[in-house]
Amino acid sequence: MAMSSRVRRPLRARSARSATSAPIWAAVLVSAARTIGVDFDPALPHRLIGRTFTDCRALIAAAHDDRYPVDALMAGWHAAYDAIVEREGVALKPGAIDLVEWLAAEGIARAVATSTRRARALVKLEHAALARHMHAIVGGDEVAFGKPAPDIFLATASRLGVAPARCVVIEDSTAGVAGAQAAGMAAIMVPDLVPPDAALRATGVLVVETLAQARAHLAALPR
Repeated sequence: MAMSSRVRRPLRARSARSATSAPIWAAVLVSAARTIGVDFDPALPHRLIGRTFTDCRALIAAAHDDRYPVDALMAGWHAAYDAIVEREGVALKPGAIDLVEWLAAEGIARAVATSTRRARALVKLEHAALARHMHAIVGGDEVAFGKPAPDIFLATASRLGVAPARCVVIEDSTAGVAGAQAAGMAAIMVPDLVPPDAALRATGVLVVETLAQARAHLAALPR
């Protein structure tokens, strides 16, 4: 890992979700269920946002009986989604490149903590031309407990060599915000599919609509 000696307030940029993957994978999941001939609650993907592969599987299994083909669904879901990424690339959230370039210019360390398994995350980050800009990347398969547990955020801070209290997390999911807060980190939420509920807002998390607004907040932080 290479870090700039000018780093003053490290920021962890959250996962491949700087790319607009959530709406795509949610639609692909419903389609994968249809392909293998089973029903699927279209509201369930909202509960899977920000969760690891293991947690997603457990949540899907818990929502159905023992005969439900969970593994076939997961395999079809990932195969279809990977094909889309390979064919079409990854669409970035507006402002993602500007944010990363600004962080680099400011000498601020950058990392990704994603619930996606590391190998899959690297493919998406490389497609989006973001991997080379990160000082650390931690996948959901590299920690014991996924979000909303703090494990992945603490692991990422450790790889950066930075105290958790010196990190800021940009998140798009309720589980991710909860994990960042549990790790003792400041969080900025840029919602994707699901807006923050009253309970999440009550934690005091900063919620903004765009990455540009998140960048403006970061620029105003004391160094």
